[in-house]
Amino acid sequence: MDHIIETKDLSIYFDQKKILDKINIKIKENKITAIIGPSGCGKSTFIKSLNKMVHEEKNATIDGEILLHGKNINGMEKEIVREKIGMVFQNPMPFPLSIYDNMIYAPIYYGIKDKEKLGNIVKQKLIIAGLYDEVKNNMKMQATKLSGGQQQRLCIARALTVEPEILLLDEPCSALDVKNTANIEEMLKKLSHQYTIVIVTHNLAQAKRIAQYTAFILNGEIIEYDETKKLFENPQDERTKQYIEGIFG
Repeated sequence: MDHIIETKDLSIYFDQKKILDKINIKIKENKITAIIGPSGCGKSTFIKSLNKMVHEEKNATIDGEILLHGKNINGMEKEIVREKIGMVFQNPMPFPLSIYDNMIYAPIYYGIKDKEKLGNIVKQKLIIAGLYDEVKNNMKMQATKLSGGQQQRLCIARALTVEPEILLLDEPCSALDVKNTANIEEMLKKLSHQYTIVIVTHNLAQAKRIAQYTAFILNGEIIEYDETKKLFENPQDERTKQYIEGIFG
């Protein structure tokens, strides 16, 4: 099995409004999969369903299955799901704590108490995120005082502290400049050797640059899902072609 997570006929409603309609997709392990589509098409709802965030919305109804290693996450505790599937949002959201306390928050929650072990996790993940050299002498600084790009890299590093298998990113670069975007893209490419990455992006060039697979969602449906190169160079559906050519969206 080369896929790590799969949805079967996944439909999501908010109140009575259908947001996703029978989504069937297999996400490949240790690859970057981009989710593209116009605003309001259901991209964010889709990735938030993968780690049970949508399940917590009071007005949400979820039909179908989300399988992690073949097991339905509906029957799993959300803490177990989120230990395996981390999430990073569009706007960086460091906790109003020091850089160090941001980094040890989740490992402590999941039971790691040894200070040396915690210190090693912090250093290792900040190095992976390309942030360690920038902050190693300021670990007690409030994380909210970091620049936007640094905050986003901190949030990615923080998500990695519990060793998830999958990292979900919802428009992680939309608030960042070109240089910070390039840094994060480079980091994600490196991370994909160890982690499965699913990224929602409105930036089609970004999808082309970093993703091996791309899914195009329109009006809550997957219109096309293929290797990125094939989808962009030879789309099979006219709607995909029109979207990537900028005719709508």
